[in-house]
Amino acid sequence: MENTDHDRMTTLSQVMSKLAQRGIHREFRMNENCEMKFENSEKNYKPDELIILKTYRFEGDSNPDDNAVLYVLKDTSGNLGMIIDSYGAHSNYPGEEFDKFLRDIPIQESDEFNF
Repeated sequence: MENTDHDRMTTLSQVMSKLAQRGIHREFRMNENCEMKFENSEKNYKPDELIILKTYRFEGDSNPDDNAVLYVLKDTSGNLGMIIDSYGAHSNYPGEEFDKFLRDIPIQESDEFNF
């Protein structure tokens, strides 16, 4: 994550720790049937049932395998969670379904998660 301010979060683990302090520790994950689910839930989400509140990108200095993106999301019931994905040649989600799903989620950037 590019950053010139030394007080801001710069690693995936730092951001995840800060989110956990705010009660955000559950993940939205796409299963093998290309269904997006909230951790410990049976609900299948459609992109319009989620909003991306913040996107964090992390790039490894020496290894392209260290590239990752973390999305903070909210569902229509107000549940907050995240999606974590490595990007580049080694995505956590093979195929185009995940990418299309993400592109279809509305984005409403929130300053609440600027840390």
